[in-house]
Amino acid sequence: MLQINRRAFLSLTAGLALTGATGARAGVPNRPPMLAHEPFTFLFITDTHLQPELNARSGCHMAFVKARAIPADFAIQGGDHVFDALGVNAGRASMLMGLYKRTADDLTLPVHHTIGNHDCFGVYTKSGAQPTDPLYGKKYFEDNFGQLYYSFDHKGVHIVVLDSIGITEDRGYEGRIDAVQIGWLAKDLAAQPAGMPILVVTHIPLVTAVGDYAAPQAVPPKHHVISVANAYDVLPLFDSYNIIGVLQGHTHIVERIDWHGVPYITCGAVSGNWWHGTRYGTPEGFMVVDIADGVLKTRYETYGFQSIDPHNT
Repeated sequence: MLQINRRAFLSLTAGLALTGATGARAGVPNRPPMLAHEPFTFLFITDTHLQPELNARSGCHMAFVKARAIPADFAIQGGDHVFDALGVNAGRASMLMGLYKRTADDLTLPVHHTIGNHDCFGVYTKSGAQPTDPLYGKKYFEDNFGQLYYSFDHKGVHIVVLDSIGITEDRGYEGRIDAVQIGWLAKDLAAQPAGMPILVVTHIPLVTAVGDYAAPQAVPPKHHVISVANAYDVLPLFDSYNIIGVLQGHTHIVERIDWHGVPYITCGAVSGNWWHGTRYGTPEGFMVVDIADGVLKTRYETYGFQSIDPHNT
């Protein structure tokens, strides 16, 4: 007869309670076996907030020079390329984009771009722009970088880049994935072979805890700007697929939250605290992302920038 001591019995029963009868972890959906893929490395570089002030161009140059020395297949820019297109006139917005493109030549890697809130032109009324302007809103991004949301495959991994910016009727913004995009996402995911490893990229986070530890703003925002307001419409789509990770920007901090077996990884900013030092202890930097055997691993790389006007938070 098999005998088992009390400690082993408690350990075994705890494990059964966690895994359940099917062997799946509690709260984690069953997914098909992961398809094999080639390992690769890429860079996730977000929130550059390029501007001529505060030595931002020098900072971006330093970051890009360090980044290009790291063996990687490509880079994904996670949004907020410039600071700022939302509230400036067309001349300033065009200057910022030109400055970004000239500086980004330092990177010398293929780059896939994600739209950020600051990459939308003239939305704030103080910009003086009108909604009839040919570059208004997201057209500014589209004309410079292409599609607002899209997907591509690399070495057996399917990568989805989302547009998480909702422009509001009162000329503000919020985190939102609109209904048309959700429909496209559902079809894109369903079109993949069963077990396909999938990576998702979004500027404004789908999942974050930053609201729990960030100091409240003196004037609360009118809209839901820290995370995607309707994430509850998006996250259930991921339960049936092998989502190996979601990469996020916007909050300028390094953070990881696991939900339903998916790691939601937020990257710190190249600009740190908007070129004013560190943001909740996260210095200026970018992420190196390694994908192998269906697992995503990240490390955060700083590049030695020293702010001339530090306002650390």
